[in-house]
Amino acid sequence: MKLLCFQAKRFHWKSHSKTLPEVADQDVDQEVSETVVVFIHAEAADGEAERSASVLRQSLKHVKWLANKRELKNIVLHSFTHLGGVTAPAELAESFITTLQQRLSDTGYQVWTTPFGYFCEWDLSVYGESLAKVWKEIH
Repeated sequence: MKLLCFQAKRFHWKSHSKTLPEVADQDVDQEVSETVVVFIHAEAADGEAERSASVLRQSLKHVKWLANKRELKNIVLHSFTHLGGVTAPAELAESFITTLQQRLSDTGYQVWTTPFGYFCEWDLSVYGESLAKVWKEIH
């Protein structure tokens, strides 16, 4: 699992085009302020039984840690399969994102996801501090 996270003043996204023909048609145009934006690259090994629970736990811990550094309660999850490694099957990545969204919501965060299986247009305004831009590789 690879996560590229931003503490953002604002994140705006708009669905552009499908990358997976089997997903439902979506026309999304949304914006969230004061948020952690998490670009997620799920890798094939993340689905292995002995790894999946640990990957989820470490991802949750990392996202919460970063959100709490600026007392942010908004989180946007974005599937981004361009961070390297061996990409997981779409079903695994989507399931991971859905589970991560639910677990974060259960602990008091308001969570959005960009349309899975779509390229999106986006506009990202990130704070200046080093901590506002964090790369995390989870093994």
